[in-house]
Amino acid sequence: MQTIRAASDIGGTFTDLVYYEMDPKTGMASDIKAVKAHTTPSEFQQGVLNSLEKANIPLEELTFFAHGSTVVINALTERKGVKTALITTKGFRDVLEIARGNRPDFFNLQYRKPDAFIPRHLRYEITERLSYNGDVISPLAISELEPLLTNMQKEGVQAIAVCLLHSYANPEHEQAIADYIATHWPEVTVVTSHQISREWREYERTNTAALCAYVQPIAAQYLAKMEEALDERGFDGKFYVMQSNGGIDTVESVKKTPISIVESGPASGVLGAAALGKLIGVNNIIAFDIGGTTAKCSLIDNGRVSLTSQYMIEKDERSAGYPLMTPVVDIVEIGNGGGSIGWIDEFNKMHVGPQSAGAFPGPVAYGQGGTSPTTTDANLMLGRINPNYFIGGEIVADMDAVEHAFDTLGTSLDLSAIDTARGVIRLANHNMSNALKLISINRGYDPRDFTLLAFGGGGAMHATVLAKELSIPRVIIPAHASVFSAWGMLMSDLRRDYIRTQPVAFVASKASEISKTLESMRKDALSTYVKEGFEEQDVYFEPLLEMRYVGQEHTVQIDVGTSEITGADIAKLIQDFNKEYEKKYTYFLENDIELVSYKLTAYARIERPTLAKISATGDIQSAIKETRPVDFDESGFVDTVIYDRDKLFANAQFSGPAIVEESGSTTVILPGQQVNVDDYGNLHIEIGA
Repeated sequence: MQTIRAASDIGGTFTDLVYYEMDPKTGMASDIKAVKAHTTPSEFQQGVLNSLEKANIPLEELTFFAHGSTVVINALTERKGVKTALITTKGFRDVLEIARGNRPDFFNLQYRKPDAFIPRHLRYEITERLSYNGDVISPLAISELEPLLTNMQKEGVQAIAVCLLHSYANPEHEQAIADYIATHWPEVTVVTSHQISREWREYERTNTAALCAYVQPIAAQYLAKMEEALDERGFDGKFYVMQSNGGIDTVESVKKTPISIVESGPASGVLGAAALGKLIGVNNIIAFDIGGTTAKCSLIDNGRVSLTSQYMIEKDERSAGYPLMTPVVDIVEIGNGGGSIGWIDEFNKMHVGPQSAGAFPGPVAYGQGGTSPTTTDANLMLGRINPNYFIGGEIVADMDAVEHAFDTLGTSLDLSAIDTARGVIRLANHNMSNALKLISINRGYDPRDFTLLAFGGGGAMHATVLAKELSIPRVIIPAHASVFSAWGMLMSDLRRDYIRTQPVAFVASKASEISKTLESMRKDALSTYVKEGFEEQDVYFEPLLEMRYVGQEHTVQIDVGTSEITGADIAKLIQDFNKEYEKKYTYFLENDIELVSYKLTAYARIERPTLAKISATGDIQSAIKETRPVDFDESGFVDTVIYDRDKLFANAQFSGPAIVEESGSTTVILPGQQVNVDDYGNLHIEIGA
């Protein structure tokens, strides 16, 4: 009997669903299928259910469902969390207020730090004190909790964050507080900082605990609604949630610390790019995702997805934002997508984004009342998107309204509608090119050493132009590009990241101590998975070390490969550290090295499909839909062959100018560029000079 596996990703405009049937005996997947439904911001789960209904999936046959959601980041940015209190060490009530001094608007003498999510009257102190290595200096005065909780109840508090000084080294006091609250006030949500991270930096750790508590009831309620809706429709399979670190996890685990899914959708796309790269033998990739609202990019170096635990939300040129000390795929994101609006400022200069038309009213072409032209409208205006095959033919684009919108926008600039549309595309490409430079050139990587893997609804539309500008030699447009982030979830294993700050001199005599710490972390992670029903042989690990030169502030991460480190290994790891340091900062030192934090990524294998190859027989002429004029900017309108992607076959070859159409995405191939289709239906585009 065949089983169905599916993954859903909620975006700003569309909710994507990818699914396939898998033969449990062979592990072979049938043709992967995908649908899109409009995102429903008021009740996000409804958009997911709509996509399942649109796909006509019998939920009783669905055995695996992975889900990525924007519910956490939306609750944070829209300030729709619950009333939250903080319990911290006596004397540290104002850590959230003090924050950091790294203001971006440096010369603004009127600069104000972002307001703390928890106001001062809801921040409470308790007597206790630990040393930096976890020794008890002052015992925990647990009796002080009763009046604090009474006051919180009067204030209507719904969630409590607990972050004590140096609890990363010894969490016993935080655990005691959580146990007391669970006994005396079981209805309230409690989040302790050591649940999320055992890494030092007091402000970052406190803020992370505060924000996690702030959104925990909202996320738990949403996931409970999602579970209930699926159960009512007969779903009896395994339900997983995509995390920001590029792995999935169980719903119950995510409910406890939902801050781990703050950027779940974008992370899955990057993970999918790494998985596809491994399948087709491409290790150096710049993953590039253009959706309806934003463009996101991330760099994959030698097959490894880059993570950061210094993630910021709401950081811009005028605000320092808020730090989150949780592993997040290292992504650069800008407010430019298919729905980004073209507009004129008070100095009569054109801009594109970050304002977006969203799902409603959407681009002008939707015919839902939108009057501000978007990037999508510009691509329609230039003939790159077929107005009669808009969103896979679901909508006939309102081209009269589109032309009128560009006429209106261009009036003050004395530009025709066509030239205005070209201007919108050029500005959008410029913004996206800067994002690609931030993730590559600005970090010491040469774009010429990488392949640009573009996906999302708009990725294929802009990728070839951007690759040409940055001298990236090849572009890959994956099969099902418009729903690739959801596809990435189907290729994910369970993943949990453990971090422990425990500074020690990185010398041969400390090898045994270092090994014991890594092995202790490995046993703890394995024990948790086994308790949840996973087989020991399905769990695997990736140990890493965060190190720095003695006297420095920040660290460089190196891969150690094993938790059993000998004295002989130390010398090699020092060489590895120096190489990574030089790569990042262009030099290295002969100074002594200090190990600051241990990192362990623990994976649990999830059954993955064996992807079926597409047919290798066909006639390229049969894939041609038509020839129509398409604008290629400086070349103007050129008669262009339009291909139906569904009719392309393995090893098919053709050259630009060309357009490849599929439901949900359109690929633009510039004149002279060469295209080859691989065994899995991915388009490989050689950019040329």
